[in-house]
Amino acid sequence: MSTITLEHNEFAPKIGWERRESVAVVWWNDGENRHNPETIRLFLNILDDIEDSPEVRAVVIASKDQKNWSQGIDLEWISAAMSDKTRHDEVREFLHSLNRVYARLLTYPMPVIAAINGHAFGNGAILACACDFRFMRSDRGFFCFPEVDIGIPFFPGMMAVMRKAIPGWQLNQMTLTGRRVTGSELEASHVVEKASVGFDALMADAIDFAKTFDKGRGIFKAIKQRRYKEVLDVFETLDPPAIAKLELRA
Repeated sequence: MSTITLEHNEFAPKIGWERRESVAVVWWNDGENRHNPETIRLFLNILDDIEDSPEVRAVVIASKDQKNWSQGIDLEWISAAMSDKTRHDEVREFLHSLNRVYARLLTYPMPVIAAINGHAFGNGAILACACDFRFMRSDRGFFCFPEVDIGIPFFPGMMAVMRKAIPGWQLNQMTLTGRRVTGSELEASHVVEKASVGFDALMADAIDFAKTFDKGRGIFKAIKQRRYKEVLDVFETLDPPAIAKLELRA
């Protein structure tokens, strides 16, 4: 497989995608790749574009940043919005949009694979959990839920997404201590399929794995809808009251 250049381009879109044979590679290209209304809207549009491409059979999500896969929610944006009561509905809509992203990935009609080449913190780690499979570098980047240290509780839907990907004992340790976990540790507990040494190896492993899929979209989506039904139900039942109250601090 040809080498992929890891180079952040400040003039390129914050998120884009390219096709490599049957695989769509989605590139986050915004430094720490933090999530705010604009980046979530762009990401959902990208997923729509890929689904409209019938030749694509699998998706790999990667980052152009040397250090980060995603640092999660844009804290600067959400802090500014929370400090202005006239923008609270904007925050609520954003939180619902995060659930739309999770639900989109959980029901996407083809495999979605996270190629975690750097730090995945907070909602970045949750986004990786919403993917069907994960690959991660063993030599760079940590996977972490720092919410316990910054006083931000998880919404029920976030916890449900995390539980579907991380064993209970490890999720308990990570969420209550905020400890940073390596790719090798996550490989040992089968949270990631493989911890690869270096960026090129990571992308080769993730894309080669993605190329093994040639499943029908209809059956793939149906299986995912039934497999993740309990998670999807949480978005509809438990999250709306918490989001309505804007329970963002504890």
